[in-house]
Amino acid sequence: MSLQKKPAMTLSHEKFWSAKESWRLFGIMAEFVEGTERLDAIQPAVSIFGSARTSPDHYYYQLTEEISRLLSDAGFSVISGGGPGIMEAANKGAFFGQSPSIGLNIQLPHEQHSNTYQDISQSFHHFFARKYMFVKFATAYVVMPGGFGTLDELMEALTLVQTGKTRKIPIILVCSDFWQGLLDWFRHTLIKEGFISREDMNLIQMIDEPTGVVQAIFKYYESRGFEPNAEEREIQLNL
Repeated sequence: MSLQKKPAMTLSHEKFWSAKESWRLFGIMAEFVEGTERLDAIQPAVSIFGSARTSPDHYYYQLTEEISRLLSDAGFSVISGGGPGIMEAANKGAFFGQSPSIGLNIQLPHEQHSNTYQDISQSFHHFFARKYMFVKFATAYVVMPGGFGTLDELMEALTLVQTGKTRKIPIILVCSDFWQGLLDWFRHTLIKEGFISREDMNLIQMIDEPTGVVQAIFKYYESRGFEPNAEEREIQLNL
């Protein structure tokens, strides 16, 4: 018994997919250009990450809303994923504060829908374009409890700062009970195996008090302005 070979793709099919891929590249470029133009004036800004599955009556949601409101009233625009859960809490806190609430929405087959607490709303088809905006325009990251998406954004931020592909900024984990196991694994496994250095742990702060989050960001920048310097701007161009 022999297996039948699948018919070779015709030239017309190859041209179709090649053309489709080319137009996709234009769409990606458009997302970067439009996003950059819309967000360029929002600095200083803080990106807040967290679970889309957290209900408004949950402690994490309420804590996020409080942190976001404090940041907004302190003069920081707040950037979130624009969806439900902790993203909504981040947008809501900023929306009723003094500074803009920005939602970077991603189009997904399920789960994601835009929340209503956004002064500036920008939609993306591609995760990587959206994540670029989180990084490029943030003067700090505040990471609340979350799942795979939150972990992805945290690891992306740590990797970019560790490797010098973006400027060093505060990366703050909130809710020590949630994050302690991960940090223990970093120390007892990643450092032990030599996969990260002990100094890499200095990239992370763990703070539970909302006022402490705001104070830590101001403390980091007290000897310099929030605007990136010339060297950091050059780094950002190669992000």
